[in-house]
Amino acid sequence: MTSLPDLHGVCPPRFNAVKDAFAANFTDAPEGLNELAARFSVTIDGEVAVDLWAGSADLAGTRPFAEDTLVPVFSTGKAVMALMIARCVDKGLLSYEDRVADHWPAFGAAGKDQLTVGQLMSHQSGLPGFDGGAEPAIWFDRQAVLDKLAAQTPMWAPGTASGYHPITIGYLAGELFRLVDGRTMGTALREDFAQPFDLDLWIGLPEAEHGRVAQLRKPAAAPDLGAIDAIKKAAFLDRGSAPGGRGSAEWRMAEIPSANLHATAKDLARMMSIVATGGTLDHLAVLSEETLAQATRERIHGPDRVLPFDMSWAAGFTRNQGLNIFGPNPEAVGHCGWGGSMVFADQAAGVSAAYVMTRQSPHLIGDPRALRLIEALYGAL
Repeated sequence: MTSLPDLHGVCPPRFNAVKDAFAANFTDAPEGLNELAARFSVTIDGEVAVDLWAGSADLAGTRPFAEDTLVPVFSTGKAVMALMIARCVDKGLLSYEDRVADHWPAFGAAGKDQLTVGQLMSHQSGLPGFDGGAEPAIWFDRQAVLDKLAAQTPMWAPGTASGYHPITIGYLAGELFRLVDGRTMGTALREDFAQPFDLDLWIGLPEAEHGRVAQLRKPAAAPDLGAIDAIKKAAFLDRGSAPGGRGSAEWRMAEIPSANLHATAKDLARMMSIVATGGTLDHLAVLSEETLAQATRERIHGPDRVLPFDMSWAAGFTRNQGLNIFGPNPEAVGHCGWGGSMVFADQAAGVSAAYVMTRQSPHLIGDPRALRLIEALYGAL
């Protein structure tokens, strides 16, 4: 049995079961996925209620995981991306019913001219990857990615099905954001949220911050995608389906809203408290209830063309309906990331929570360590 490292942070006695579950993940985790380092943070009515961390930020065990340790959370960052697009809608720069091509004419090529912003954000564009593959280094040339995707024929009729876009959605949503806002999404996140609200969230991590990043241990097995076809290959398996060939420093500095958010669990949970509180952050209104309802409502529900699940997608968020990975409320929304990280918000309970870890698992969604923590949390509420 693994020994338990020192636990740090805040956990009132009411949430002792959460603390016990967090500790158990280090010594007796499901499927033998004992934590190397992890953090679990919870807000209730917008206030941080639980914030626990433990372990080592490096695989050698020489650098303690600290309050300011950053973790790459991969697709968990799509929840932040969804909120950034919602802000554009709230400010009147966009509507979810707008056609993407109205803002980005080149995108309308090859039968994509009727695709709406809401459909794009719910993974219905038919562009989960590059048709025919690409060099992994293409992802470091943003314009090359955009040109290739804008010209590409969709892999299914847009608007007829969802098919999870692991990385491409970040470029597509990021370009849409830039066209209507004038800034990159990473810049806007920093200027509108990170700096004014003291949130340690980064889309594009400056080199000066790289020393704070935790090392990850990759999963021991590949995820189960079900029966493999050309669509799943393009999304996850083809050469060039993910960035490569440039080293981790350049990857961290790139702005890929779908894939390379670096964050603390506490500030991820605080960001998602916008959803949990009905549109406020630190008691200041940042989204209207109307926009929030549009951002979180179901856009499509059914068998996903990429993920081996029936998915209920909102405008950038995974909806909990049918998955039951974000607590008992089917209306809760969030997102999971490669290796097990997740963030979610449940407006009915006024709760948001985030989990980050350094030992990655092969689970696409619903890592059992996170599920254990969420179950303990709701048991204590």
